[in-house]
Amino acid sequence: MLKLRTLSIVESREALAALPDGKRLINTINAHSFNTAQKDALFAEALINGDALISDGASIVKACKWLKANSMPKERISGWDLFELEMKRLEERGGKCFFMGSSEGCLERIKKRAAVDYPHIVVETYSPPYKPEFTDEENREIVEAINRVNPDLLWIGMTAPKQEKWAYSQWENLEIHCHVGTIGAVFDFFAGTVARAPMWWQRNGLEWLYRFLKEPRRMWRRYLIGNCLFLLNILKEKFSKE
Repeated sequence: MLKLRTLSIVESREALAALPDGKRLINTINAHSFNTAQKDALFAEALINGDALISDGASIVKACKWLKANSMPKERISGWDLFELEMKRLEERGGKCFFMGSSEGCLERIKKRAAVDYPHIVVETYSPPYKPEFTDEENREIVEAINRVNPDLLWIGMTAPKQEKWAYSQWENLEIHCHVGTIGAVFDFFAGTVARAPMWWQRNGLEWLYRFLKEPRRMWRRYLIGNCLFLLNILKEKFSKE
C-alpha cells in the first residue's frame, strides 16, 4: 500500500525549478491519484520511482503536515504550474516540445495557442488511440514518433493513472534527454476546451469544488466519495503501527 509519509514530494516551486536537466520523469499527486494508487500497484510504483513528484492538491500538503511525512511540501504545485514553468524556460532558449495525448482537435488548439504564447517553441503532437490499453505495436508507434522528434520537453496527457503508467513502462524505450511531465487536464486547460477555476478558488484550495459544481454528474464520485476515502486512508496511515 502506498504511504504518503514515505513519498519524496517536491517541497516548493523553487525546488522544482532547480530540478537538474536531462531525462527526468515528473508526476503529480492529489487525493484522487493517492486513492487510486492504493489498489493499482503499477501506478504506485510509477509515482514512487519517478524523478519528481509534485503536490497537485491542497489536501496532500495538509495531510503531509499532519502525518509529519518525510517530505513536507510547503505549497500546492499544480500540473499547470509545472507546465508554465517548463514552457517559459524552453521559450527563453528555444527548442522543441512534444504533446502526446488527447484528441486531434485539442492538439490543434494547443499548437495554435502555443504559436502565440511561445513563438520560440516548435510544437509536435501525437494523438493516440482512445482505448484503455495500447497494443505493443501502438506503443512502438508512439515511442518512435517521440524519438524521431527528440524533443526538449515532453508532455503526456491521457488522465491518471494511464499517463503515469505509460510513461513509466515505456521509460527505457524513450531515447530522449528532456523533462517529461504527466499533466492530464492541462492539455484541455491550455487548449481552452475546459476552463480552469478562477484564481480565488485556486488560492483557497477549492479548485476541486469548482470542477464538481461545473460537472457534478461526472465528478461527484471522484470528489464526494473520493474525498471521504482519502480521509479514511490518511487516518489509517496516521494510526497504523508500521
